[in-house]
Amino acid sequence: MTKKNFANKAIPITKPSPEEAMDAVKTLLAFAGDDPTREGLVETPKRVIKAYEEFFAGYNEDPSEVLSKTFEQVEGYDEMVIVKNIRVESHCEHHMVPILGVAHVGYIPDKRVVGISKLARIIDIFGKRLQTQETMTAQVADTINAVLKPQGVAVVIDAAHQCMTTRGIHKTETSTVTSRMLGAFRNNLDTRAEFMNHIKTDN
Repeated sequence: MTKKNFANKAIPITKPSPEEAMDAVKTLLAFAGDDPTREGLVETPKRVIKAYEEFFAGYNEDPSEVLSKTFEQVEGYDEMVIVKNIRVESHCEHHMVPILGVAHVGYIPDKRVVGISKLARIIDIFGKRLQTQETMTAQVADTINAVLKPQGVAVVIDAAHQCMTTRGIHKTETSTVTSRMLGAFRNNLDTRAEFMNHIKTDN
């Protein structure tokens, strides 16, 4: 089988069987210091595998294909389209713990617009892969730019990382903000400022 790597290119991967994956979960349970055969944990490997299929479903979807259906008859609309406060649910590739937050996505069409739900779906697809927030931010912006070829793309993600909040330095109030600005949003400070004003949390 093949999976998508961070450049969204197909790469060959030998996927373990469900039985092999469940055996790996049992090993981790024992490593944690518990008994995988006790009543409360007997079904845990099966539940974990099912959860992983949901957590990492983005490897089975092509974000470019999601964005491929566009509309041109929009009365010449060429101002910003912004979808903000999109829920981000991902997993850190270093510790495999959740990254939770929100994303704000904007673009300026050049004749072609896409259904707004597709912008949220792109966040889900890249989020449902092992990630760093920096990589995910770039992937979302670059994919929209490559497929829609707009005048500009802006992506901002604000998220909390449980690798910082529940382990290690235990800084529970921290969040990380990443951004990628392309085209008009990178080259025109007024355009960038307008976008940032629209996504302010108190708006």
